[in-house]
Amino acid sequence: MHRLSHIPPGTTVGLLGGSFDPPHEGHRAISLAALKRFGLDQLVWLVSPGNPLKAHPPALLERRIAAAQDLMDHPRVQISGIEAQLGTRYTAETLCILRKQHPGVRFVWLMGADNLAEFHRWKDWQQILETVPVGVLARPGDRISARLSPAARLYAPYRLKGGQSRLLARATTPAWCFVNVPMVNASSTEIRARGDWSAAQPR
Repeated sequence: MHRLSHIPPGTTVGLLGGSFDPPHEGHRAISLAALKRFGLDQLVWLVSPGNPLKAHPPALLERRIAAAQDLMDHPRVQISGIEAQLGTRYTAETLCILRKQHPGVRFVWLMGADNLAEFHRWKDWQQILETVPVGVLARPGDRISARLSPAARLYAPYRLKGGQSRLLARATTPAWCFVNVPMVNASSTEIRARGDWSAAQPR
């Protein structure tokens, strides 16, 4: 059975999902911020086979995982392509399996503020908020739209203040927290548009 590795019961683990096409310094910055601000023991990059909300498929999974490992070499960060191994397409499905496989582990779903702005378009998004705490990390230009999003408005009563961020991982769900992090204005879309990523080769 495909599982995440090295996660004992009682551990708090942040899950950062995405295409990582390509991974960049913005991903690294919010990961380091999440470990600190949410008091997490570990963090996992879930490199997805593809994003159902995007029209074009990403680069080969192996290539994106290799680039992620090169960029995010950290003892408390694991790079995983487990969604391809499990055959899950949606975040809610992945979380359901991971929670069953790792009883006693406290998972926290992590996302940039840009994702919160469109979170209501995700399949079973309310199920996600009802079952795992959600940590939202502000990125350039997305703060206002994220805070006014349908998900943020509907779940406003369950939002922890930024000063309570270290309580999030062990909070009773639904619970979410929006924190501001140092700005790294990097974009996978812009990197692809420059041609930098298309020239990259898998190692």
